[in-house]
Amino acid sequence: MKDTYNTIASAAPEILYKEKNSKFYGYAFPVTSEEEIKVHLEQLRKQHYGAVHFCYAFQLGTDTLYYRANDDGEPSNTAGMPIYGQIQSFGLTNIVVVVVRFFGGIKLGVGGLISAYRTAAQMVLQEAEIVEKTIDIHYKIAFDYKNMNKVMRIIKENNLTIVTQNMNESCEMVVATRKKNAEKIFDIFTHLFEIEIQKI
Repeated sequence: MKDTYNTIASAAPEILYKEKNSKFYGYAFPVTSEEEIKVHLEQLRKQHYGAVHFCYAFQLGTDTLYYRANDDGEPSNTAGMPIYGQIQSFGLTNIVVVVVRFFGGIKLGVGGLISAYRTAAQMVLQEAEIVEKTIDIHYKIAFDYKNMNKVMRIIKENNLTIVTQNMNESCEMVVATRKKNAEKIFDIFTHLFEIEIQKI
C-alpha cells in the first residue's frame, strides 16, 4: 500500500522564460485547497499588473487526485494542459503551478504557446525543492485520566503524532499515523476497555 506522495516544500523561486519578446514568469506553490490557490492567483495579479494571461494547473489529493488546468484566454489546451503535464511528469500533488505571460507583440502560434508554457512550468519545478510526505490518517480518542498512561504508552510505542489534545474532566486527543499502520492502531485502541476511538 502506497502511503507517501511527493509535493514541494515551499514556494519555488520565480523563473523567467522569454520567447519572441513575450515574457513568461513561472511560479509553483504547495497548496491543500482551492481557497489557497485563489489567494496565490490574486497576489500574482496584483504583482503583475498589466500581464495578459495568468495560466495555471493544479493537482490536489493523495488517494483520490483532483486537478484542473486553466488557459486564461489563451487558445484551448495551449497553456493549462502543458503546465499540468509537467506536474504529472514530476509526479507531484498538492501543488499549483502558475505561468504569467506578458505579450511581446509577436504571436507564437499554437505549437509555440504549448512549448513556452511547458518550458516555463518545467523550469520552475526544477527550481523547487521536492519532498516526500506520508499520507496520514487521523483518529480522535477519548478516555478518562486513569487510562492516560496506557494511551501514552501506545502513542510512544507506535510513533504516533499528537495533533491536538484537550484535557478537561476527561481527555480527548487527535493522533495521526501513517496510512499503512492505521488499521493496526485502530484495533489496538478498540480493544482497550474504556477508550473511544473514531476516524476523523
